[in-house]
Amino acid sequence: MKKLTQKQKDFFEKLKEGYQQRALSSYEKLKNELGYKSKNSIKQYIEILKEENLIEEIDNKLYINKNQFGAYLATTSVKAGFAAVLEDKIEKRISLDEILNINSPSTFVFRVSGDSMCEVGILDGDYVIIKKTSEAMIDDIVLAVVDNEFTLKTYKKDDKGYYLKPENSSYPIIRPKESLVIFGVALGITRKIK
Repeated sequence: MKKLTQKQKDFFEKLKEGYQQRALSSYEKLKNELGYKSKNSIKQYIEILKEENLIEEIDNKLYINKNQFGAYLATTSVKAGFAAVLEDKIEKRISLDEILNINSPSTFVFRVSGDSMCEVGILDGDYVIIKKTSEAMIDDIVLAVVDNEFTLKTYKKDDKGYYLKPENSSYPIIRPKESLVIFGVALGITRKIK
């Protein structure tokens, strides 16, 4: 965005706030939504942003380039032990969608309640990202419906059949009395720190 004027940068930031993953509205609608007087101004801004590859056209619709979203990935790891110097190097901008290979229509986020998965680092209040699928591999962390109740556990199998294992040694394993249906597989978790 080095070539853009401050007004153009401001316009782009307003666009980003309202149109992260969806197609841009018509120039007329954008004019009204963003508080501009002229539809022509909107068109000029959009053309400049297209030239700068900040906006792209997909299937005759305009979208903000997905590389403009997400956090920056630093090339230096941060040690959780003793303090280390953080090098001032940025590798690229990343998005959780990209890291976790999220396919929006089949991906859900659920809030975790309880401590039954604490020994694998999934804590009460965390948000678990689930890819909807009816198939899971043994040892996957799954969101399953057991006897008509949702639960997040590790998928296991032994000589008695499939069961769900809590990752907290104070909880018993869960064997279905009637049914065990896999709703989805966990892709990752997010946690808000205070």
